[in-house]
Amino acid sequence: MDGYVSCANPNSSCLGIINFIAENNCRFGHSYLTFFDLEIITLVLERKKEGLKQRAEMASLIDTQHPRRPHAVCVPHPAQGHINPMFQLAKLLHHKGFHITFVNTEFNQRRLLKSQGPDSLNAVPTFRFETIPDGLPPSDADATQDIPSLCDSTRRTCSAPFQELLTRLNNSALSNVNPPVTCIVSDWAMGFTLKASKQLNIPNVLFFTASACGFTGYVHYRHLVEKCIFPLKDLSYLTNGYMDSVIDWIPGMEGIQLKYLPSFIRSTDRDDFMVNFVITEIENAHNASALIFNTFDDLEPEVLEELSSIYPNIFTIGPLNQLVLNNEVSAHDSALSLIGSNLWKEQPGCLEWLDSKEQNSVVYVNFGSITVLTENQLVEFAWGLANSKRPFLWVIRPDIVNEATAVITQEFVEETKDRGMLASWCPQEQILRHPAVGGFLTHCGWNSTVESLCSGVAMLCWPFFAEQQTNCWFCQTKWGVGIEVNPRADRVEIEKRVRELMEGDSGKLMKEKALEWKLLAEKAAAGPNGSSYVNLDKLINDVLLTYLLSSYDNDREKMHN
Repeated sequence: MDGYVSCANPNSSCLGIINFIAENNCRFGHSYLTFFDLEIITLVLERKKEGLKQRAEMASLIDTQHPRRPHAVCVPHPAQGHINPMFQLAKLLHHKGFHITFVNTEFNQRRLLKSQGPDSLNAVPTFRFETIPDGLPPSDADATQDIPSLCDSTRRTCSAPFQELLTRLNNSALSNVNPPVTCIVSDWAMGFTLKASKQLNIPNVLFFTASACGFTGYVHYRHLVEKCIFPLKDLSYLTNGYMDSVIDWIPGMEGIQLKYLPSFIRSTDRDDFMVNFVITEIENAHNASALIFNTFDDLEPEVLEELSSIYPNIFTIGPLNQLVLNNEVSAHDSALSLIGSNLWKEQPGCLEWLDSKEQNSVVYVNFGSITVLTENQLVEFAWGLANSKRPFLWVIRPDIVNEATAVITQEFVEETKDRGMLASWCPQEQILRHPAVGGFLTHCGWNSTVESLCSGVAMLCWPFFAEQQTNCWFCQTKWGVGIEVNPRADRVEIEKRVRELMEGDSGKLMKEKALEWKLLAEKAAAGPNGSSYVNLDKLINDVLLTYLLSSYDNDREKMHN
């Protein structure tokens, strides 16, 4: 066989392909061989048992048609905790050879440019940013929009502008500005994208950016309605012990109490918008080409088994932050590494401050991008931290309470000036991986939970809403890495919990367990045989490339004819 295949620095998962080609006298050049090239070569070598010469001719043809690379349109839900993992996945797909169009809302694009810089999104021609309106009234607020309003508005108004965007992208492809769109990766809460993908007959993968256990809780919302567990009879059911009822019929979550299921069910309204939105989108997910989760098999095996019986095409591809590190995405694409996804501007100096602290001495405190505290809660957390006498780094968003700075008193600042740092936002993953950090007081958002596990850091859990309560229960009950803080905790309890985490025997045991999960997360993300590493390749091969590969089949038939 006399074929030509370009190759340099192939990753280990592709060595079998490379060896096969080498054994059949293919010649190797020195240009970069993308994951996409390798998958096409695999197709050429294996499909339909054709002669070796025909396969080599096709491989050569594909190599010359490289501008027709796969083009993924990535559509996150417009909240920080959804944007970050979608951005990580988009980086990985780009690293594997995809052209990326990342779709923000106009509101979030303005915030991103404000936090990252006016020219920050133009560095990589094959990783582009586009916008669609969210349908909400114009606003310049530097804050997360109201979630129910956002879910309602995007579902009602985003379908048409999104389809217009796809049309514009495909029209641009006629002039070779970008490749035609070949697949969509959409947040599960942006189900309006399914209509567009159906019209174009391209794959659409729905990404549930939170935990598989949280998704399982949502799957059973319909059953909570059928069993008359929801809605609550009246508001007294929130405090009379009813929420402590054990739900023993959800596989993988046996023994969980009602209060730990995703929190939207804490309503007396049968027509509660968020409950019905969740039920609708859970059903809508059956229309997707596949479902993907930012988790790994060893972390949530029982609930993943349950979900696989309901949604057969599931891919666990997490922790995504670990996959990005293992694939050395930043090293291979330095320009892309300069693009951030944080909607708040990171306060400088946090890492340098940690450098001055002893190993495992600092409590890191961050309640995420949506949590809102009352002034009293903020004051109690402040003095609980102060009275613990532990060093702490506390992220206080500008919008975490109204006039937040007014309730951080000068007395508190003076009391903690030698051991405390307050920041408006920070590079959380780097913070958690810093050796000075010994514990994490968190709202149990899924990104925070996964990043903490990947860093081997134990947690104090103070969940705010949605599936954060479910994550909290799993941190305590299943994973052994968390202690729950009472929702109404005062400074005395907070001080006690901080000391328990940082100095107590239970804290030491949780730290050991967190380090075990860290190793398992690294193993899942490691090539060539880690479960999530393999699943990402399988997702690309079996789902995201199907439209493009079928077009190559059509081209091949035309060529032979």
